[in-house]
Amino acid sequence: MRSLFDAAQAILAVRDAEDKRRFTVAAGAAWSAGLLGLEARESVQPIGMPGRPERPRLVHPRQVPRRAIHTVEGRAALIHAIAHIEFNAINLAWDAVYRFRGMPRDYYSDWVQVACEEAAHFALLRERLKAYGHDYGDFDAHDGLWEMAVKTAHDPLLRMALVPRVLEARGLDVTPGMIERLSRAGDTETVAILRVILRDEVGHVAIGSRWFKHCCAQRGLEPEPIFQRLLAEYLSGPPRGPFNEEARLKAGFSVGEMAELKARDAEAEARARAGR
Repeated sequence: MRSLFDAAQAILAVRDAEDKRRFTVAAGAAWSAGLLGLEARESVQPIGMPGRPERPRLVHPRQVPRRAIHTVEGRAALIHAIAHIEFNAINLAWDAVYRFRGMPRDYYSDWVQVACEEAAHFALLRERLKAYGHDYGDFDAHDGLWEMAVKTAHDPLLRMALVPRVLEARGLDVTPGMIERLSRAGDTETVAILRVILRDEVGHVAIGSRWFKHCCAQRGLEPEPIFQRLLAEYLSGPPRGPFNEEARLKAGFSVGEMAELKARDAEAEARARAGR
């Protein structure tokens, strides 16, 4: 293949998880070596669902079983849930490459980098899961990440706002708590993996922030009010705290955005308490 878009489309179609990881690494190396260009052989084709293995079985988020983290099975289920997120994130990164044409070259370099780092995260988590006597696919999972990809498929501004800056940013908020609970459980190996993921995910959300602001600038829009409008339009409720403010600020959120997120979270919490 000589086109990055062809490579992205092919990787999106791959069903086997290990093949998707390997091909991602190979395409990343080819892009870095200048072996893939940005010539589009054909127009963007619809992608209803990217390739994925038969398992895990996809269920509604409320049907994903919750297990106590102080048990071995509970820790394995948690690792599986994170591995599933990272597998989906590989597809999301390649979809951001494939779907949105005419962006600056740096945009594609950024999302190829994200795809390769998500593939590395998935490999680390899968090996850790095997140490627990399980493999990817052994637990049920949900498909919330890809559902948002479909909703934002028509506009890179929406994609950058609502996937990196909402769904992936949520990982910045919850990962420190997982690290703390796993540390108490004595799982230092998984803690070390999560620290790598948290470091890299700050960069991924920052890439989303960068290109969201780029799209806003192209259209003469102010990023902060547009972001708040999109949250209200596309989400059933505001992002809930507590927020990892330090990580979010590093990832391109402004002080004003953080103040607005915290204010809306406090309002939602007050309404919930009043309704009890």
